[in-house]
Amino acid sequence: MPVTAIGLVTHGGKPEAQQVADVVRSWAAGHGVHCADVDVWSSGVDRLDDELEAARAGSPDLIVTIGGDGTFLRGIRVAAVLDALVLGVDLGRIGFLTEVAVDQVVSALAAVHEGRSLVETRMTLTMRASRPLEVPPNLKSFLQYGRGPALPPPAVGKVDPREVGWGVRINVAALNDVVFEKLVRDRQASLAVYVMSRHFASYSSDALIVSTPTGSTAYNFAAGGPILSPRMDALVFTPVAPHMVFDRSLVLSSAERIGFIVLERSGPVTVSVDGQLRGVLQPGDWVSVFASEYRPRLVRLLDTDFLGRVRSRFHLADADAAVADGDVPAVYDPGTPPPPDMVHPG
Repeated sequence: MPVTAIGLVTHGGKPEAQQVADVVRSWAAGHGVHCADVDVWSSGVDRLDDELEAARAGSPDLIVTIGGDGTFLRGIRVAAVLDALVLGVDLGRIGFLTEVAVDQVVSALAAVHEGRSLVETRMTLTMRASRPLEVPPNLKSFLQYGRGPALPPPAVGKVDPREVGWGVRINVAALNDVVFEKLVRDRQASLAVYVMSRHFASYSSDALIVSTPTGSTAYNFAAGGPILSPRMDALVFTPVAPHMVFDRSLVLSSAERIGFIVLERSGPVTVSVDGQLRGVLQPGDWVSVFASEYRPRLVRLLDTDFLGRVRSRFHLADADAAVADGDVPAVYDPGTPPPPDMVHPG
């Protein structure tokens, strides 16, 4: 269907982003498409929750983000409310989410408007918790880290009385990760970790990460976790600097839940969703992280070469000994379609 309204999320610190935003506005005006800025704030001004942002922007059916992966994640937050398409224009440094180059913006908008673009879906994470997430008022200014106003507490979904033992629903959709992190340097985050309600291990660490395959190249990778293809559905659990011998990641099925209980003598634990602080946990609090029903729809002009991007973004180099042993073609292509036994049924 043709685009009827665009929500524009722009990186405020990049002049080039403002220029590209003007291009998007001009295209929208020329095609009779409503265009409104989304998630705009200034110092001292509170940010709006997801539903208010979506309503203020006119409930767009296409979210266009102009910046890097952080800007893209801001757009996903609003798109999740509307199930809108998301088009990311790449102005970042190490971007895995944004896809469209600056000089492709007009052609990309036309492709979406005319139904010629590819749509790629991704897995997200959501949560239930023992209580609604919140940041204590005395910590809000301390926890902003100079990066602008914090988001309001995430909304809580309606809970059937029969489900009360499973906690309250926290209305978030994490495309990258949910992170539990110690609040202060001299107090470790001590949490018991459960998989499908069974105790796996208790950790005293700097942080614990639950990542999607999409987010496996973000904090998870920096912490030594594995890279997963974003075409997969899985959960990756990675501890950060744990005080124990077992410091490996776990790769779990997307049908499994990971639970966290803050232990009695633990320091306060922050909860971040896609890099945004959403709450502070105290001893006795618990959170369960699992796959969400929401799958964002990302606009692509071409089929994504994910591992090619990994190779270029991380500047991977072949082993010197292997290079000395012979050249290899960039792509293996025998010139005929794959035989039936090599074609995946999906």
